[in-house]
Amino acid sequence: MANINFHILSLFPDTFDGFINSSMIDRAINNNLITIKIVDIRAYTEDKHSITDDYQFGGGSGMVMKPEPICNAVDDILKTCANPKDVPVILMTPQGKTFNQTISHSFSSNEDIIIICGHYTGVDERVMDLVVTHQLSVGDFITTGGEIPAMLVIDCISRFVPGVIGSSLNVSSDSITSGLLEHPLYTRPRIFRGMNVPEVLIKGDHKKIEQWRRTQSIIKTFFNRPDLLESAELDERDRRTIDELQEE
Repeated sequence: MANINFHILSLFPDTFDGFINSSMIDRAINNNLITIKIVDIRAYTEDKHSITDDYQFGGGSGMVMKPEPICNAVDDILKTCANPKDVPVILMTPQGKTFNQTISHSFSSNEDIIIICGHYTGVDERVMDLVVTHQLSVGDFITTGGEIPAMLVIDCISRFVPGVIGSSLNVSSDSITSGLLEHPLYTRPRIFRGMNVPEVLIKGDHKKIEQWRRTQSIIKTFFNRPDLLESAELDERDRRTIDELQEE
């Protein structure tokens, strides 16, 4: 049995073809660590023309996704889940809570996850009232639909499934996961276009390397994401580094 079964409701199922059949996600599926089932919302319409959207009551521009096909699809999926009452039903929407690494990790213990890809002007409010448990946004911008945001969410959550990433240390040391941005990374050649790899990384003193990396993480976070420092676990050396940066 897979660790997580993703059930994706979409008007455009073909959008996921490349995502499912490439790189880490493809390997995770083949190793039975996750499953991704794409559900065509049109298959759950109740009229002969398979209409999934309509004009909004009260007037206004833009079409609204109808409640029947979405709710019917969710109901059908929940019947196949071992613990239907515990299944998160996520709507990807600009109005949702901003998705982050903490939220991603919180979903990684679920056996089944349903993700609804929104489209058009929005989704009938009764969908939120009847079946949606979480509304998520991937940022303060608008995409043409919820498919790409859904892929991002699937990718992030899947990284927490044991075996998807080669080593659990790779996940725990990621930028954001560790509480700070990652330190600068270097590989061969040692000199490239006149730029040298920092000497501390060459000499093999692991204690000094770890100290250097920690300091560099603090510096990167200070300049690029200072908000992360408010909740990061900092020691006295870290705080001295921050004080020095503020003085500069």
